[in-house]
Amino acid sequence: MKQQINTQIKKGILDIYILYLIKTNEIIYGYDLIKNMSIYFSDVNESTFYSILRRLNKKKLTEVIIKKSNNGPVRKYYKITEEGLKCLEENIQELKILQSVINIIINS
Repeated sequence: MKQQINTQIKKGILDIYILYLIKTNEIIYGYDLIKNMSIYFSDVNESTFYSILRRLNKKKLTEVIIKKSNNGPVRKYYKITEEGLKCLEENIQELKILQSVINIIINS
């Protein structure tokens, strides 16, 4: 049985993990992104993911690329922007600091 992550902790990490997945894949279809996210965040619904994607796009951290599909309507793909890369790097540095504190707590 999967452990549920505290809601407050989850809110702080979802944006970062989405940016990370987009960066790792260079360009990713929204549905594929959600499938990857659900591995660790199975209790977060699809509309929440799309809401985050819209917010990241509005902040210019991601961009949407529209591509034709052979199997139906056009598809939205997501790509991280330079601003998104900067934001992700800053958040990773903050997570490293937080990780140090968490390790102290866990190991005491």
